[in-house]
Amino acid sequence: MSSNKKPFVVSISAVSGGGKTTIVTELKKILVNSNALYFDNYNFDGPDDICEWVEKGANVHDWILTPIVNDLNSLLAAEQQSADYILLDYPFSYLHNEMSSLIDFTIFIDTPLDVAMARRLLRDYTNRPIDHVRADACNYIARSRVAYMEMLQTVKPNSDAIIDGCLPVTEIVNKLLAIILDKKDSLQMR
Repeated sequence: MSSNKKPFVVSISAVSGGGKTTIVTELKKILVNSNALYFDNYNFDGPDDICEWVEKGANVHDWILTPIVNDLNSLLAAEQQSADYILLDYPFSYLHNEMSSLIDFTIFIDTPLDVAMARRLLRDYTNRPIDHVRADACNYIARSRVAYMEMLQTVKPNSDAIIDGCLPVTEIVNKLLAIILDKKDSLQMR
């Protein structure tokens, strides 16, 4: 990569259990000259209760994203010489002002809510008592489904590309790879 081009920053969004982490991890393996930042690796100042946050209007600016913004800026500065891509496992697409100017392209993995919920239960409760699964499912029905719906109504329409989250991981990765490479090439031709 020439030193005058910055890395291409791609944000991958989805509901919880929608496949963000899996897809970013797999894309990073293929895009060998890349780095990745994962939203869940950070502790942000922000809403303590996601459902209450959604009920109050789901203002993404209630999240203080300084840690990930700083890390992304550091990667952009440090990798001007080497990285071709920075992949973000990040839930807000272009909606948060601090991040939007740093992102070149956003993708939403459109995973049906029942599939995302099943994946999340398998991911989070494989080695836990069934009572934990039951409690989470009850909470989902009573309160947290609105948070999932919020993402479909706000993040999905603010994404540059949408891909079916029910496709096999390999197919999602291959389709996204083609989209990312095409978008990066078209931006470089300008």
